Amino acid sequence: MFRSLAAALLLASPVLAQEASPPPPPAPPAAPKAPPKLIVAIAVDQFSADVFAEYRQHFTGGLARLANGVVFPSGYQSHAATETCPGHSTILTGSRPARTGIIANDWIDLKTPRKDKTIYCAEDESVPGSSSSNYTVSPLHLKVQTLGERLKAMNPATRVAAIAGKDRAAVMMSGHKADQVWWWGGKAFVSYAGRATPEAITRGNAAVDKRIAEAQRPMELPGFCKSRDLAIPIGGGRTVGTGRFERDAGDVRRFRASPEFDMAVVGIAADLRAEMKLGEGGATDLLIVGASASDYVGHTYGTEGTEMCLQLVNLDRTLGYLFDILDKTGIDYQVVLTADHGGHDLPERHNIHAIPEAARVEAGMGANAMGKKVAAKLGMGDAQILWGGNFGDIYVDPALPAKQREAVTREAIALYRAHPQVAAVFTRAEILATPSPSGPPETWSMLQRARASFDRERSGDFIVALKPRITPISDPTNGSVATHGSFWDYDRRVPILFWRKGQTGFEQPMSVETVDILPTLAGVVGLPIPAGEIDGRCLDLDAGPGTTCPAR
Repeated sequence: MFRSLAAALLLASPVLAQEASPPPPPAPPAAPKAPPKLIVAIAVDQFSADVFAEYRQHFTGGLARLANGVVFPSGYQSHAATETCPGHSTILTGSRPARTGIIANDWIDLKTPRKDKTIYCAEDESVPGSSSSNYTVSPLHLKVQTLGERLKAMNPATRVAAIAGKDRAAVMMSGHKADQVWWWGGKAFVSYAGRATPEAITRGNAAVDKRIAEAQRPMELPGFCKSRDLAIPIGGGRTVGTGRFERDAGDVRRFRASPEFDMAVVGIAADLRAEMKLGEGGATDLLIVGASASDYVGHTYGTEGTEMCLQLVNLDRTLGYLFDILDKTGIDYQVVLTADHGGHDLPERHNIHAIPEAARVEAGMGANAMGKKVAAKLGMGDAQILWGGNFGDIYVDPALPAKQREAVTREAIALYRAHPQVAAVFTRAEILATPSPSGPPETWSMLQRARASFDRERSGDFIVALKPRITPISDPTNGSVATHGSFWDYDRRVPILFWRKGQTGFEQPMSVETVDILPTLAGVVGLPIPAGEIDGRCLDLDAGPGTTCPAR
């Protein structure tokens, strides 16, 4: 028996040499009546509903168990800003980004006194010397309560622990009052300044150091992955699609974009639970796990090659280890697993897989470049008048005189709308005049999707939406090859999976939202949620005529 599950996972080979058929699910015991002693909330970064459906038949471990629970295969991160920070902010708050205030990974604040006008979603920019790339991690910008905070308010004995591959995942799901919050800091798992380091983190970091110091041999490819084994040229002599996650000793970047990364996170999560004795007290505790490797794999290699196939095979096995360990404790635990957003494969592979219209965004679509065209037309010289990226929130310089600012905004919107790769542009006034959306999220208009992630204090002066299947990365040779962040359902749709021993499974293919997770878990544990405080609704997890939701 290993003293540390993180060490056990990282010392074990991630190679799966043979395939196995999923075992038949055991006959469930009587449905649980009392609240669970532990909630395990897992967010798999960039785990789209499409990828879940593609690989579901091959899962044999933890994901197979969840796929036999209560399954909502068409969950929605219903808003337009389908990025990591906004997505994580919805999962355990019950609120969309328009309410959480987390409208993007980064936004622009042209009135901030610091030179760097970009604000990172999980920073405290008031710290002297802070910048959006060298920041002090903080939940400052999250405007709402999380599940952990609400549980603690109901019963102060509740303990909340979060461990994730990204700071924004750990922070946005744990909120402001968690007992332990840890994330990968580039060389080790770290936390807020002044926090004592639990033994689980110390042992986990030692196991990670040992793993990174050793070279990783190529992983064996299960048979069902071999159809994805196709080299895709992306320029500069580089290809993706045939990787096996081999890496040199000491290569931290490749460690992060591999199954090894999630093995470390999940292993430390199990060790931290044991050290804190979560689920063994008188209250319902919360363990939050942010599995981030799938996102790094998706950005680095795309979603349809051998790399993602191996990543999901190993994540399935790693989660199986976690659940087996929890089973042995005898703790009654409730699991929920979902994702912060989906993902879009690289256009070069789409082009040879029946989607010839997939393309990369044209160079020069960034806000600064577009602003220079507007400035030239209006005779304004070379001053920067627009801020933002290739799409999403675009900000107009607030220091411009009112009439000039109106002219800049009008000309910029016209320029974007005329671009053949732009689907729509929505002004601040249009968005704020739109009521908060309701009803099935797949039926929402583009304007309603924009409204769901618009904050009047932080969002742009107008929002640019690229057309479907346009990847907002012009040059893939030196960085990411694929991404997410669009208005479209391949980025919005994610699975939402619940499992608890004794819970009779069922599948509901109709759409729900990730904001429904908090009220659903609140129903399971008997946590009251005042009307009007959140955007989500309780999903009944009882397969029969009973209900896990509060009476209406």
